[in-house]
Amino acid sequence: MHHILDPRRDQAFAPKRCALAIMTKAPRAGIVKTRLQPPLKADEAAQLNVCFLRDIAAAIVSAGRESKGVAVFTPIDCEADYVNILPSDFILIPQRGDSFGERLMNAANDLLRGGFESCCLINSDSPMVTADAFRQAVVELQGADNRIVLGPSDDGGYYLIGMRKAHRRLFEDIDWSTERVFAQTLDRARELTLNVHVLPKFYDIDDAMALWRLCSELLDEKSDDVAPATREFLVELVGRDGRERFCPSSVSS
Repeated sequence: MHHILDPRRDQAFAPKRCALAIMTKAPRAGIVKTRLQPPLKADEAAQLNVCFLRDIAAAIVSAGRESKGVAVFTPIDCEADYVNILPSDFILIPQRGDSFGERLMNAANDLLRGGFESCCLINSDSPMVTADAFRQAVVELQGADNRIVLGPSDDGGYYLIGMRKAHRRLFEDIDWSTERVFAQTLDRARELTLNVHVLPKFYDIDDAMALWRLCSELLDEKSDDVAPATREFLVELVGRDGRERFCPSSVSS
């Protein structure tokens, strides 16, 4: 069973490592990955989200002993949803806050206050992010200077933000879910005179076009080490329905 952290009660729960923390919504049909419906059905979208979580968690585990896997989850009381999804040594911590920015800020604050030396908040939409990228983030946050780490996404957002101190300003006045998120976060870092290390770019799978790209890359990729859970699920779907089902009209026309 996972250790469930109550940030209002638990103190110094973590070793002095870097928390690699997935921001996650319980993978329930009709709740997650709604922008992938269609081409996916609600239950398929939820199962794909499960595969994303498994692949991201596996990359986190492979990142090394200087880090610790965490899931920052919502809604409250959904802990059982993760029993057969995340490794048993992951720590679970509930999300707090109304807006997305508040949830990110509170997650960073709870993790650092709880004893982690640094933390990285990671989205659950990018199963192609590698263990090397996570490892690089951990190493960069071991420096003595005041810095943050950002992992840019193709759509102008970021898949990871890492820090040694919870800077509220990093999450204020950000146009979330737009192509301006990464640039605006860089602006906030400059305001705070923070050094910024930029990781390799990856992409989110949050619409039909990105799903088509994922299918094309994973099904043609020769290495089974890349997002294996996601690959296996897509192979099953394509084997049953054909790849054309996932081809957006803008590509097929």
